[in-house]
Amino acid sequence: MRKVEVLSNKPALIERSLHLTVAKMTSAIAERGVCTLALSGGSTPKPLYEAIAAQQLPWEKIHVFWGDERYVPPDHPDSNQLMARQAWLNRVNIPAENIHPIPTDEVDPAGAARKYEEHLQTFFQVRSEEFPVFDIILLGMGSDGHTASLFPHTEALKARGLIAVGNKQEEPRITFTVPLINHARCVMFVVAGADKKPALAQVFAPDADNFSYPSRFIQPHGELWWLLDQSAGGELQVSTAAES
Repeated sequence: MRKVEVLSNKPALIERSLHLTVAKMTSAIAERGVCTLALSGGSTPKPLYEAIAAQQLPWEKIHVFWGDERYVPPDHPDSNQLMARQAWLNRVNIPAENIHPIPTDEVDPAGAARKYEEHLQTFFQVRSEEFPVFDIILLGMGSDGHTASLFPHTEALKARGLIAVGNKQEEPRITFTVPLINHARCVMFVVAGADKKPALAQVFAPDADNFSYPSRFIQPHGELWWLLDQSAGGELQVSTAAES
């Protein structure tokens, strides 16, 4: 079921995202004793991560993964891992073994993708033909409609394993696949900015090409939340934005 909320501005968007994320984390821990959370990169979620860092949570019961990563060293300014560590993970007492970064140290990105896939299979104790079920997967969306590192008209969109090599302008990325994302208990898009309006209109349109706007592929078995600021989602049709 898709739930869409349009918040008045970016601070309100971050506040709502924080409330919902913490509620889902707390619920997962209460139900299963642990929470598995996959993070998104980009600039939009940084204040969300900073806000989560200020919460009092049972960090030893929270395991953090990444939905995608640029193929750069972990100390590179473009690293999603580095951003999340600086904004959140380095500020709380989370055990090192609870942090599960995507490896970017292989000569071949495909090797790194296989390594992370094997890590997920081991951690979640699933067989090769099975999919892990994350409690929460946080996603953003680019102005071209991509999410994670699933870019328009790229081979990663067709991948049926857990992890794939994405590609943006000949730069490799490591990314969750569409099927892995869609097995999550909760997927939460957090989207801000007027530059997202055209793509959002296509993502929410009754008929559009999924390969042109990859966020359309995200239809999880569990909950799907779209949290938008007014700049991004204010012009969506009322009937669409009222879905619940």
